[in-house]
Amino acid sequence: MPREYRTIQEVSGPLMLVREVEGVKYNEIGEIELENGEKRRCRVLEIDGTNALVELFESSTGINLTQSRVRFSGKQMELPVSPDILGRVFDGLGRPKDGKPEILAEKRLDVNGRPINPAAREYPSEFIQTGVSAIDGLNTLVRGQKLPIFSASGLPHANLAAQIARQARVRGTDDDFAVVFAAMGITFEEADFFVKSFRETGAIDRTVVFTNLADDPAVERIATPKMALTAAEYLAFDLGMHVLVILTDITNYADALREISAARKEVPGRRGYPGYMYTDLASLYERAGRQKGVKGSITMIPILTMPEDDKTHPIPDLTGYITEGQIILSRELYRKGVNPPVDVLPSLSRLKDKGIGKGKTREDHSDTMNQLFSAYARGKDAKELMIILGDAALTDIDKKYAQFADEFEREYVAQGFGADRSIEETLDIGWKLLKILPRSELKRIRDEWLEKYYDKY
Repeated sequence: MPREYRTIQEVSGPLMLVREVEGVKYNEIGEIELENGEKRRCRVLEIDGTNALVELFESSTGINLTQSRVRFSGKQMELPVSPDILGRVFDGLGRPKDGKPEILAEKRLDVNGRPINPAAREYPSEFIQTGVSAIDGLNTLVRGQKLPIFSASGLPHANLAAQIARQARVRGTDDDFAVVFAAMGITFEEADFFVKSFRETGAIDRTVVFTNLADDPAVERIATPKMALTAAEYLAFDLGMHVLVILTDITNYADALREISAARKEVPGRRGYPGYMYTDLASLYERAGRQKGVKGSITMIPILTMPEDDKTHPIPDLTGYITEGQIILSRELYRKGVNPPVDVLPSLSRLKDKGIGKGKTREDHSDTMNQLFSAYARGKDAKELMIILGDAALTDIDKKYAQFADEFEREYVAQGFGADRSIEETLDIGWKLLKILPRSELKRIRDEWLEKYYDKY
């Protein structure tokens, strides 16, 4: 039975203190009924004896301390799920936002998820084709992996996220593939861009969208990724689908954590973020993966904007510890007109070796990837030397490498946001670029692949 109280003692920002409660538990969902009959949702954040500290999912405006009532449900936050969630757009709390009716729930799932037993995890090993050469060819995404995109203010991470959501698929299988897209703290224009992009290409039919806008409450922002991951777990582990989860923007999520932490007067950690932010982020990221004996899987691409382009900022820093690599976007490449502006040298996918090679991508993938990295790095060094000392300081071979670096950015990385390249196309472009260099320079490629591919292009 729901318990009702009229003992609100204090309201401070997104928090409310309710006295003399009984049997109320941490994370329990409640409802506040205002004097005029309006209802607002809340959640128990802390219990201290008979006092409950509650966080509000909506504005605190209009809450009268003596006349408003608080009703606790006895349940934690749940998401109603059924196969009908595909193709739908929800707000950050899982309520329909597309004008269509509520979901007829097959079941209701706790949004805090079900932790995967480490012993039951399957090692990621299957290639996911995103259609983006800089990712597929050099920083390969593998099914069950967590691979974040580190961006910065003003860079086109939204376009890249939409491109991956539209194009991503598991090759060589007829298994169902779905995308769960969660946007936190973004503007209405950005949210509209994503939904329109999915609808125009038909990708919306296999996509579930959760949107929390910049003017929505911070507490809702904290719930949004949990809602999205709960939907992903249902699609993956109940319906056996391969699910790609895209979360943008993790920086807004972390800022909401900081806001709630400050309201609770907690001791701040680095740059004012709460000391438990690492644990909190890990509780989201570790919900990705594969399970032994289960057909479905969850692959995750969290996107975050690095404040002041700083990779050592707590949000990218902690994310890098938890996830298996990172894709870094470059402001310098963006200024040159390279889109997507993926900076391939500092980017890293720690699982790329597990998802490439014969039977997965192509036999020559590993060797050509290493050679492209090496040649591009040497070409960048040659270009820097050219700026300092002039063309005359470069040897003929250095000039070739400098030419390679320019062509590589223009042909390989700068494919635009509309191109969907197969892995074969990506590898072929790599070979065409390597032809700029003399065959004797390709020391990282085995002779058998040189014989087979070098003169083919």
